[in-house]
Amino acid sequence: MTDLASYIPRLRRYARALTGNREFADDLVQDTLERALRKWVLWRAGSKIDSWLFSIMHNLFVNQVRSAPARQLSVSLDDLEFEPAGQGSAEGVLQLRDLLSSLNKLSHDQREILLLVGLEDMSYQEVARILELPLGTVMSRLSRAREQLRSLLDGSPKADAETPALRLIRTSSP
Repeated sequence: MTDLASYIPRLRRYARALTGNREFADDLVQDTLERALRKWVLWRAGSKIDSWLFSIMHNLFVNQVRSAPARQLSVSLDDLEFEPAGQGSAEGVLQLRDLLSSLNKLSHDQREILLLVGLEDMSYQEVARILELPLGTVMSRLSRAREQLRSLLDGSPKADAETPALRLIRTSSP
């Protein structure tokens, strides 16, 4: 059996970005690992285990969102496990705050795809498998998410503007 513990940091990072709450994210990671252990016989040897784990997490999260009352999804700067750009600079902190605020304004579908591609550096094909979507749907949602995020961050629909916060959403394919 593979060492699932080595995947916890990536699962936790994605879950925190997805849920916007440290406690919800930790619960989601725990539920993901529990389901992976219970369903271990369903994992296909030779396939990427991280994609399988993210698929489990995605399905659990979707089920939780559907069954739970609406709640605010937001990410606190205190929950971040990395230093903002320009370590300690007020400008870097403000840019990060703006990015997180704008991410929270995206639809769940757009935010999820943007985080898997931009944060987890997954290929479009991996994201399509995880979310059980056609490749074209992943590409179009990602394009719309990037455009919406650009618009939210710089206040205009220009695609060629780049600020430090926009480096996360560059349009280069993985």
